[in-house]
Amino acid sequence: MKIARRLAALGLLGYLLLCLLVFGEQRRLLYHPNPEPLALGPSIGATTLALQAADGEKLVAWWLPPPRPEAPVVLYLHGNGANLDNRAARLKALHEDGAGVLALSWRGYGGSSGQPSEAGWKLDAQAAYDWLRAQPVAPKRIVLFGESLGSTQAVMLAAAQPVGALLLDSSFDSALALAGGHYPWLPISWLMRDPHRADLAAPQVAVPVLQVHCAQDPVSPLAHAQALNRLLPNARLQVLQEPCHVPSYAKYRESARAFLREPG
Repeated sequence: MKIARRLAALGLLGYLLLCLLVFGEQRRLLYHPNPEPLALGPSIGATTLALQAADGEKLVAWWLPPPRPEAPVVLYLHGNGANLDNRAARLKALHEDGAGVLALSWRGYGGSSGQPSEAGWKLDAQAAYDWLRAQPVAPKRIVLFGESLGSTQAVMLAAAQPVGALLLDSSFDSALALAGGHYPWLPISWLMRDPHRADLAAPQVAVPVLQVHCAQDPVSPLAHAQALNRLLPNARLQVLQEPCHVPSYAKYRESARAFLREPG
């Protein structure tokens, strides 16, 4: 009995130490920034902007102006890995398809100062939105394009500010729900500091939404996109029948182009 109790105590101690490790290192697990200065903006004709978040962090963004005064303007919110250089081709394609594009480099990514966090990302997204409104770009022309983890911020921003539409690539209900699925043996709801709860904001998003998701997504399973879809009042979910996460933009370019022309 004594040996069994000691083994149980050691197991419990090990579990608690693991929980402490996950709590302390979770942002390293969630965010994978490439902080190197961006290089490919000029190659796609983008102007590099210097924005400032409300807490003083300096943010880099790329600006591709709309080809026509009435054209939609995409506010692109990228995912948790790499930086905007890795999205240069799809940003160029969006512009070629007739939209203006403001692509934000999150804090800690691609030349922007600071360290990533959910609270910080909310400030960053608001700074980019405020810049567009100051140009001025009318809210009905603003299309929020959220990619993977950036999709949660797109949903939350659309619930808080007027926009015209949302385009979501590899979206999900929340980072909390995803983590709970990947690590069911951890008390994720107690540990997670950045839950990115798009599910709480989704019912307040009345504008048209196009979600694109891979049928076999190893990072954010389709069920999480479907859960978000059920919460969005005016959303259509396009499923790509292949294994992928953040598919090539070419896979759904025609759908995105049509959506940008007529979101409803």
